Amino acid sequence: MDKAFGKMLTRLGVLSADPYRTVDEVWRRAQIGPGALSRLAEADAFRPSLGLARREAGWKIKGLREAALPLFDQAGASELNEPAPDLKAMTEGREIVEDYGHVGLSLRRHPLALLRDELAGQGYRPCQAAAGGRDRQFIKTAGLVLVRQMPGTAKGVMFMTLEDETGVSNLVIWKTLYEKQRRVALSAHLLGVEGRIQREGDVVHLVAYKLHDLGAVLSSLQDRGADAGDLSWAKRSRNFC
Repeated sequence: MDKAFGKMLTRLGVLSADPYRTVDEVWRRAQIGPGALSRLAEADAFRPSLGLARREAGWKIKGLREAALPLFDQAGASELNEPAPDLKAMTEGREIVEDYGHVGLSLRRHPLALLRDELAGQGYRPCQAAAGGRDRQFIKTAGLVLVRQMPGTAKGVMFMTLEDETGVSNLVIWKTLYEKQRRVALSAHLLGVEGRIQREGDVVHLVAYKLHDLGAVLSSLQDRGADAGDLSWAKRSRNFC
């Protein structure tokens, strides 16, 4: 291991025989400012090691200064002497929204797993069903838009990849449908599609016949949270068109 890298890990307590027990210890021993600690809290970094949820860690960090006062600059001392508040816990939906917003991914359930009942009620089947369907079978599925592309050699045909908790679906959107539903094709973050499966060996595409912008369903994910969340993470599709 590189010595400089090892020293940095030791400073952060990763290689230390004396692990951090509180946010206050991280602040004093690692000499990390409140701003950086807040960003770590927003990324849920204190849950695995200290057992602190986002809001609990954020509340503790708000009581810290840029540097410790000399009176408290010793082992066992702390400036955080006030009792812990009774903060309302986030629901799983809001935690997932926060994960994607700050980290770009989540180790919790996929967002569509929480929306599956609502999607099923509207007739949408998982992407896995499209991948395993028979050739020319009609199916209705939905997913978060991962990639949009319209190669110059495709003569106006758009290719799109959707993702849900079961896998991905690769769409083919012919030029006539693209021109008819251009706004939905370019702007929807959660897209519903009605189409037919096109199977050639192990290669499976879904030829779209109709598109649906399911933004209202996606917004209901944050409604399940303890308060309003930011769904800007859902706009991070890779657009090549």
